[in-house]
Amino acid sequence: MNLYVSLLRTGVPALVGWLVALAAGYGLDLDPAALAGVAAPVVSFVYYALFRTAEVYLSPRWGWLLGCARPPQYPVGKAALPPA
Repeated sequence: MNLYVSLLRTGVPALVGWLVALAAGYGLDLDPAALAGVAAPVVSFVYYALFRTAEVYLSPRWGWLLGCARPPQYPVGKAALPPA
């Protein structure tokens, strides 16, 4: 379940950033490559930071705008990778 939640909470801001960059290209005389290369990641980061901060400091309900109302929970003290 953690994998699903983490992927969802990464994918939703990326999708929002792409859609905003795409929408910004309409009506503006901007280079599409610049929009895709700069605007999409910046908007994605700002979107995630805004709603993650709101989720922590205001209410967990804001997490729904990231795709899931709770961040993934990782066990404490376990190694991230299996032993070699």
